[in-house]
Amino acid sequence: MRAVLASSDEPTVIVGHSYGGIVAAEAAVGVEPVRHLVFVSSYLPEPGESLSTFGAPEPPQFLDFDPEGGTFGAVPELFAETFVQDCPPEIIQEGTARLTRQTITVTQQPVQAVAWHDLPTTYVVCTEDRGTPAAAQREFARRADKVVEVAAGHHPFLSQPETIADLLAGLS
Repeated sequence: MRAVLASSDEPTVIVGHSYGGIVAAEAAVGVEPVRHLVFVSSYLPEPGESLSTFGAPEPPQFLDFDPEGGTFGAVPELFAETFVQDCPPEIIQEGTARLTRQTITVTQQPVQAVAWHDLPTTYVVCTEDRGTPAAAQREFARRADKVVEVAAGHHPFLSQPETIADLLAGLS
């Protein structure tokens, strides 16, 4: 991600969603074209924190962890009601078909540095999110410069694309 960001001179806004906020926060460090960070229903880490820092002692029922296989993923039967309950049926179907497992390793990798300390940062709280509760998002949002609340589930760019597009267009 850093190589892609650094390969352009164009002013860039990075949008980090969910776990992607952890990636975005670190990838943008020192990358000159990046002008603004937007975190949507996302984790917003400090250096030294990892995804596991934010987790409950027991995994939520909508995630399936396989320690022996070293992977985790969304439980397909709970995906719609947890992550895309406010999306049209065709998007729910597409999303369910695209579910993949991830390595557990990503949950334990601490962030070394974060760009949001040095760049304007907007946090989008999704008040109807059933995956990352709004209360947790509001805690992360306290770290951002600007906070916007949207009455949406975990994927507002799928359920309310105009809302997110307008927000991003307003940053330039």
